[in-house]
Amino acid sequence: MTELLSSLLPFALTCLVIEITPGPNMGYLATLSLSRGWRAGVAAVAGVALGLAIYGVVAALGLAALIERSHLLYEVLRWAGVAYMLWLAFEAWLSERETGPSDADVDLQALRPAFRRGLITNLLNPKAGIFYVAMVPTFVTPGTDDVLAQTLLLSAVYVAIATAIHLGIVMLASRLHAPLNDPARRRGVRRVLAALLAAIAVWFAITTAR
Repeated sequence: MTELLSSLLPFALTCLVIEITPGPNMGYLATLSLSRGWRAGVAAVAGVALGLAIYGVVAALGLAALIERSHLLYEVLRWAGVAYMLWLAFEAWLSERETGPSDADVDLQALRPAFRRGLITNLLNPKAGIFYVAMVPTFVTPGTDDVLAQTLLLSAVYVAIATAIHLGIVMLASRLHAPLNDPARRRGVRRVLAALLAAIAVWFAITTAR
């Protein structure tokens, strides 16, 4: 366990670099928070965190390796994720929700779709599973009886770092929600972000190809 503790800082730095690299989560959270405000963004972050945590548990149980070995499963997840991101971008482009309820009027039921989409976005992202397969084992001390505990601890560190960064994105984007009171202006900014999200989906499809 001493060796694991000494590797936590390098692992945390690795997670930080990975998470600040633009990707599906960053584009979706920025678009959602600008359009719906910080409460919807935080709900989506919770969904993203749950998705990452699920992959962490799956990896700890050794099942994530199946995604790495099965070309068919990997491709199904990859293209489903691309299609889902393109659909989110299309919906953001057409949506007129900026004229809908403000943060003060949003109730729990209205936040559920944001949570659900954050969760689905991650579950359809095979790179999340591959991260646990490719990166986490390199920081686990082999030949011990607590490999499961080590994997779960590293997974928790990754989820915590990712969640902190995602919350920062939400708060930064949501700060523009109130100033952009003009629906036409907000629509223009939201459509720019929707186009960026579509571009990220295309980039994701290219970079994850095997």
